[in-house]
Amino acid sequence: MASNSALPKSFGLLLYPGFEALDAFGPMEVLNDLSRTHEMSLSIIAATREPVSTAWKDTHRVGQSVVPTHTFADDPDLDVLFIPGGWGGFETGPELLEYLRKAASKTKYIITVCNGASVAAQAGILDGKRATTNKAYWKECVKFGPKTTWVAHARWVRDGDTWTSSGVSAGIDVALAWIASIFGEEKATDLANSMEFTRAPSASDDPFAAMYNCEDVPSQA
Repeated sequence: MASNSALPKSFGLLLYPGFEALDAFGPMEVLNDLSRTHEMSLSIIAATREPVSTAWKDTHRVGQSVVPTHTFADDPDLDVLFIPGGWGGFETGPELLEYLRKAASKTKYIITVCNGASVAAQAGILDGKRATTNKAYWKECVKFGPKTTWVAHARWVRDGDTWTSSGVSAGIDVALAWIASIFGEEKATDLANSMEFTRAPSASDDPFAAMYNCEDVPSQA
């Protein structure tokens, strides 16, 4: 647990068209509750300040839109950056990846949800690291990170200050696990209980790897 003076205060959420709703809103619910007792700020970062929709072409009939507070060009310095997955994460462009490289170089904690790990891997952020990602689309996701060691049986994986989670709802688990490591286990438990959320008891508690026949993928570097 970090000392009060060292606690992270500046949080960011990366958005792009076709991001997965719960990948973003699950961890944001955790942060919303954390902000009741801790000083903090939250920046919503995207390519422009135009609303960003969860809807993806030829995939969704409905979607929700979020209005960013910052762009890639005027993003603030962050302590923590959350990277959600989503259908749009399979078709990222060079502008987003360049922003991620820049942000990762000056942000202490990177936390990805679902195939947000694939987005991070495309930017080279996961090179030489252990990570996990969505199990239902395991093979599609891991191919974006040939220099990453992909861990199949994991709800989340921590490699230093980089945290990655399994699919969708696992974003809540990884956010709470990260909070436990920084703010203390008691705070993480209080937040989970206030959300009426049952946490995965450990990082290896992942039934979906077996369900989807996922296997570890070693780094090819």
